[in-house]
Amino acid sequence: MICTELSQVAEWLRADGLDVDAVHRIVTEALEEDLGGRGVLGTGTGAGVDVTSYATIDAAATATGIFVVRKPGTLAGLSVAAYAVALLCSAAGDFRIEVLATDGDQVVRDEVLLRVTGNTRALLTAERVALNLVTLMSGVATATSAWVQALAGSRTRIRDSRKTVPGLRMLQKYAVRVAGGVNHRMCLADAALIKDNHVIAAGGVVNAYEAVRAAYPSIPVQVEVTSVQQARDVVAAGADDVLLDNMSADTMQLIVAELGAKARFEASGGLTVDTAQTIAATGVDFVAVGAITHSAPILDIALDFVSTA
Repeated sequence: MICTELSQVAEWLRADGLDVDAVHRIVTEALEEDLGGRGVLGTGTGAGVDVTSYATIDAAATATGIFVVRKPGTLAGLSVAAYAVALLCSAAGDFRIEVLATDGDQVVRDEVLLRVTGNTRALLTAERVALNLVTLMSGVATATSAWVQALAGSRTRIRDSRKTVPGLRMLQKYAVRVAGGVNHRMCLADAALIKDNHVIAAGGVVNAYEAVRAAYPSIPVQVEVTSVQQARDVVAAGADDVLLDNMSADTMQLIVAELGAKARFEASGGLTVDTAQTIAATGVDFVAVGAITHSAPILDIALDFVSTA
């Protein structure tokens, strides 16, 4: 695919299932931050431009560069990176983005993902924002993919959490999906998750479940439990999505064997890829791992110029 218009990159984002307005907001806020706004520099200070590039490069200069992988992993966020490039390059003149990879690909060292041509100042100004987003998203996809591979052959799926970088949840959860994971609730409003503090405040786990169900009859509800009896109680009350928090594999297996026909079960708390098959053997439907979003290392990707004019 080749993009020469910003609208084409926007269509690519839509095809990826991403909200174009939301991506635009994320990218423009990141660019504003990188150019000295959003509290980075005091009011009235800073030039509001990439001072290094503006001082050293002619305004009419153009360049061609490649986005290239430095370390193997799972790709996510290529359209987002392209949007950052297209947004600035389209404002500075003509541009061309050649797409050479697809989100979800298992990429290898030295693989070229994009070939971009445009105004040199614009390319360099967009570089860090584009790379920050695609490396972060690809890091999440790579961490998720490791779990997907570790759970292969079982019915258990990897599911994310709300433990995401503030402002970037949409992008991180997209990266989880691309890598074969399953999204949990997107926010506090689209589903309920009754946790220990809700249970304490409501006077019991069943009380909390019944209160949520009465207030929001149609909304999905998941209930966190810490014992076999709590699991029995909430399933008897009607809960069909239960989170088993910090339980041993033996305890989870007992619960699933007894109640698995009546509810879905998710394991959570201190889980590692090394124990994935042990957890899957308990019969749980999901494993919830916050680390795939809050602690995933980036996937190293760079922008290298190959020609200038």
